[in-house]
Amino acid sequence: MTLTRNRAIIKEMKDNNLLKFGEPNAKLKKMLKELSLKLKTFTLPAGWSCPAAKDCLSRADKVTGKIKDGPDTEFRCFAASAEATYPSLRKMVWHNFGLLKDALVDGVDACADLICASLPDKFDIMRVHVGGDYFSKNYLQAWIEVAKRNPEKIFYSYSKSLHFFKQFALPSNLVLTASRGGKYDDMIELHGWKEALVVYSEQEAIDKGLEIDHDDTHAAFGKKNFALLIHGTQPKGSKASKALSAIKKKKKEAETLAETPSYDLAAL
Repeated sequence: MTLTRNRAIIKEMKDNNLLKFGEPNAKLKKMLKELSLKLKTFTLPAGWSCPAAKDCLSRADKVTGKIKDGPDTEFRCFAASAEATYPSLRKMVWHNFGLLKDALVDGVDACADLICASLPDKFDIMRVHVGGDYFSKNYLQAWIEVAKRNPEKIFYSYSKSLHFFKQFALPSNLVLTASRGGKYDDMIELHGWKEALVVYSEQEAIDKGLEIDHDDTHAAFGKKNFALLIHGTQPKGSKASKALSAIKKKKKEAETLAETPSYDLAAL
């Protein structure tokens, strides 16, 4: 066996014992460019790690990727749809989920040690859970410990696991946005948490007096409630699917109008 191959095998063994992190999507890149920040993302299996999900509960099968919606699903989780489409993403989220659950057998500190050992070398801000959520109280405690150990970094999350959050005082660099549409929505007003609400149109957001967060600026740095415009792949024929079609149609019409040349009639 060559030295090069030997090193590759050792690296692969090490990587298999560490969590995997992702790069920002186009939405997040917009925020980062404006703020000159470096962001990384972390994700878990959508639905499978979301004990408090209700309105958006969807799961992609670990092997086949086939989507199954929950009994109360009103709109499909975009992360579950992504897992269904990309087998490599599915492999990554289940890899992360398995390592975390194994680490938690040895306690909160062991899980925090795993996360810290796996953190990317260079980042300023991290979105914790593009898909998935805090699936247990001990797992949330592990991230609280990670934030405390890395006070110069910002960690932010959308979460429906509010029954866990109520038990802890969060460090200032672990930023929570309560995601409405879960089993514990009644806790949002009770604790005065900032919340995000999924809306089906820009007009709905206006009617509710909410700004739409297009780039996670509100989630990571804002103090006020905000809206998220419905996105992702939605079940055919559903209210969410029809709303998404209307949004895409309006966007296309706006783009067409912007490309239409204007004429100075006085010059004709």
